[in-house]
Amino acid sequence: MKKFLKVTVNGNTYDVEVEEVKEGEKVEAQVQATKEVTPPTPTKEEKVEQPVAKKEGSIKVPAPMPGNIWKIKTSVGAKVEKHEVLLILEAMKMENEIVAPEAGTVTNILVKEGDAVEPGKIMVELA
Repeated sequence: MKKFLKVTVNGNTYDVEVEEVKEGEKVEAQVQATKEVTPPTPTKEEKVEQPVAKKEGSIKVPAPMPGNIWKIKTSVGAKVEKHEVLLILEAMKMENEIVAPEAGTVTNILVKEGDAVEPGKIMVELA
């Protein structure tokens, strides 16, 4: 089955076509240049906000993708500003900054460095 994906490497975005093969099936690699799209470099204020789950006055910060917790940059009781880095999630050998969706106080950190997370797993709670 063929799939079309966008892949970003060193800030450059490429359209990629991939095909799923069965285990043991011979694979032939073919590389073909396609149209390159270069997005503008986002500033700290333009970071993509994570989906947020709010429940009874608390803000829950879920994992946006599967990966491993590489570094925790905050602690319980810390006051954080909107867009402040809470932790770094390593996914596909890339470090992804997980930021506070709103200003608040860290009430709970539900992961530790080295933990594997799945999309949607609540990692940090703010109040």
